[in-house]
Amino acid sequence: IMPTAILIWVWFCAYLNCVGWTLSALHQLNASGYLVALLIGFIAFVAWWKQTSGRIFPHISWRKLKRRFRRPFPLAFLILAAMAFLGGALYAPTNYDALAYRVPRVLHWLAAGQWHWIHTILPRINTRSCGIEWVSAPVIALLRTDRPLFLINIVSFLLLPGLVFSMFTRLGVRRRVAWHWMWIVPTGYGFLLQAGSMGNDLFGATFALIAVDFALRANRSRRPRDFFVSLLAVALMTSAKTNNLPLLLPWAVAILPALGWMRRRTLMVLAVGAWALLASVLPTVVLNFKYCGDWSGLVLETGGVKKDPVFLAGANTVLLALGNFVPPVFPLAGQWNQYADRAMPAWLDERLQQTIIGPDSKLQLPEMQIEEDAGLGFGVCVLLLASMVAVMFAGRNHPGDIRPVDRGRKWQTCVRLAPIVSLVALLSQSNMGVTSRLVIAYYAFLLPPVLVCAGHEWVVTRRWWRISAFAVFIMAAGLLVVSPARSLFPALTIMEKLQARRPDSHLLARLREVYSVYRGRNDGFAPARALLPPDLKVLGMVTFDDPETSLWRPFGSRRIEHVCSGDTAVELKQRGIEYILVREEVLGLWFNCPANDWLKRMNAQVIQTIPLNLRASRGARDWYLIKLQ
Repeated sequence: IMPTAILIWVWFCAYLNCVGWTLSALHQLNASGYLVALLIGFIAFVAWWKQTSGRIFPHISWRKLKRRFRRPFPLAFLILAAMAFLGGALYAPTNYDALAYRVPRVLHWLAAGQWHWIHTILPRINTRSCGIEWVSAPVIALLRTDRPLFLINIVSFLLLPGLVFSMFTRLGVRRRVAWHWMWIVPTGYGFLLQAGSMGNDLFGATFALIAVDFALRANRSRRPRDFFVSLLAVALMTSAKTNNLPLLLPWAVAILPALGWMRRRTLMVLAVGAWALLASVLPTVVLNFKYCGDWSGLVLETGGVKKDPVFLAGANTVLLALGNFVPPVFPLAGQWNQYADRAMPAWLDERLQQTIIGPDSKLQLPEMQIEEDAGLGFGVCVLLLASMVAVMFAGRNHPGDIRPVDRGRKWQTCVRLAPIVSLVALLSQSNMGVTSRLVIAYYAFLLPPVLVCAGHEWVVTRRWWRISAFAVFIMAAGLLVVSPARSLFPALTIMEKLQARRPDSHLLARLREVYSVYRGRNDGFAPARALLPPDLKVLGMVTFDDPETSLWRPFGSRRIEHVCSGDTAVELKQRGIEYILVREEVLGLWFNCPANDWLKRMNAQVIQTIPLNLRASRGARDWYLIKLQ
């Protein structure tokens, strides 16, 4: 069942990526174009199903599944998956990056009928890879809503246990050890919090696992089907996140033995390879090079940030450790952040600010793990560390227990060690901060070199280890319950009642603000939208990293046009822009122009001032709705 589900998911996502670029080239990126493309895809799927149904689709034993999920570890995973699904179904998506640039870029493309380089001061809306966007586009085009988009990550999350078990066992981890860890790895906070979200890190991590796992499968089965699934999956891995590009190394090592027997199918390899290239990050790389002269597009984002590989590797390693070992709820974050500011030497502070973008350069820690920051997480990391220590102590009395299982298999060892090289390469180059989240796709690959020791088979049978594992499940469930993005309890109601009893409590005021901001983030610009003329079709916006998606609602009713520093009033009028929404800080930072001076230059007047709280860490900010005279 699992290989079939993976095969369908990979081909479906690859098809949608290719359809997106093809419809864009034909200027037919719209609901009608997607209806035709989906109909063609459905006919092809039915033809494939009729040809292979006897061999591909096995009989599903519901009794066996029921018996499996009666066991404690699978049952714990099932409960977490149900909680993540419930959160995604109850709440509108609130992932900040998705609302700020991933969904808006799709809306811009659909409005124009094709992919295009968007006129903006926010580089990432153009330069980032488009994997999950092309999977989201038909949903937005046909249903005109972003509510179902969390289902993409739910599917990715449900595939994790089987993929982890399969890859672990093929890399030499004993079956009993792999079975226990296949349920624990998905409880990593980054995986779990994004399961009900629109984040694209989990999406890419799943394809990374599929790529390597099916490469290993192909070497044993010698089936072209497994080889092609691996090829398409690695393409989708790169189109999901360019941070995943270093993982091409372990995939290349894993797929290498299969290249010998696949040489006899040259035409099939070329055909699927061309499909894979179109579904990969390659189109984005080519377009980035065309429009900004840099394949990654980071030249537009990093500006004068220095590249120092050795220092970056060390700084990112520290950030990675801090991000993964901070507790899921950390009330002492304020004290830690103040101490870090005081204790950090001036030279180190300056060096970090020159090489790391964002608040991570100050070694700041969050009060709670959220999907925009979370990595593998405290629970899984502490359990893994405790398991390693237990194996080391066991090895003193039983030296054979710390010996790897697959002695003498050099190729398998190379596959296990290659992800470490990939991680070092990424850490030495990335200066984007939030390191623990950016390496989500790497975590599962870093465990086999540790778990391959035979002593782990003894550890997972110990009572203390099982109790600790369930503590990990409980912490993960608790984080899902209290997550501000999708809390599974009446947070605001409880906060209001508590605050009525203790009105002077700063903690309760802070909690209420955080939960209320997250609750309204999906439609954060609703107060501004309510002030727009009802027949307005085009709205100008001066924005940098703001949840623009809200202004497009209902999708298809109006178009948002970004306003940049060089634009003149005449040019804006020619683009159909009469009203502009602007935040003063953006004018000062990106236009280098006081608000009053810019209004005079544009011959515009302020119609309304609207205070909006779009980020709990920043508080309310004034936005101005202006009209060109």
